[in-house]
Amino acid sequence: MLEIQDLTKKYGKYLAVDHVSFTVPSGQVGILLGPNGAGKSTIIKSIAGLLRYQGGVGINQMPARTLEAKRIFGYVPEIPAMFDALTVREHIEYVRRAYHSPITEEEIEQLLIRFELDDKQEKLGNQLSKGMMQKVSICCALAILPKVILLDEPMVGLDPAAIKELKEVVLELKNQGVTVLISTHMLEMVKELWDVMFIMERGKIVGTFTKEEEKDADIEELFFQITGGGES
Repeated sequence: MLEIQDLTKKYGKYLAVDHVSFTVPSGQVGILLGPNGAGKSTIIKSIAGLLRYQGGVGINQMPARTLEAKRIFGYVPEIPAMFDALTVREHIEYVRRAYHSPITEEEIEQLLIRFELDDKQEKLGNQLSKGMMQKVSICCALAILPKVILLDEPMVGLDPAAIKELKEVVLELKNQGVTVLISTHMLEMVKELWDVMFIMERGKIVGTFTKEEEKDADIEELFFQITGGGES
């Protein structure tokens, strides 16, 4: 479960996020949407522990800042960051050791195969394309065997095969009871994934929808119904 409680963030006098609260239950996929400047990036960076903020973030009923919570939290940033001198395999091994992950060698091999990285394990971080870096970032987040995972624009830069694989992974995580939050502007990519959708505008949550309540409603229609404008 991911719980955001009265989260507020100011940059000087500018109120970027205004007392935002929402919950993504265990085993569900949440989608965070909003126009440019709505506050999505601030929310994401706050959840990931990259910003100071007021309010609370809970990971499976533990404060997000605790070591116990961090060990079960995976994060795929919008812009992947690689170590220049580490290979693809060494990136995953680094994360595995840092998080004391119980992932097996066989499971790591399967991850690399799924994202077509098995023949690129010895490539260095500074030799990777944007798409390959994105795949490595996804594999690193999955390698900790997270109970809660945050993906920020995870499909940008991925080829069609990798997008298909990532969708399947998200559904597998959901079936395993993992909490997933995806921030994206690619609405067509998450139509079959979402359980709950949060729409932000001007630093606030202005719309919350659940697939169960909305039945066969189109996710794009729901978004434009609230914002009346373009995606972000």
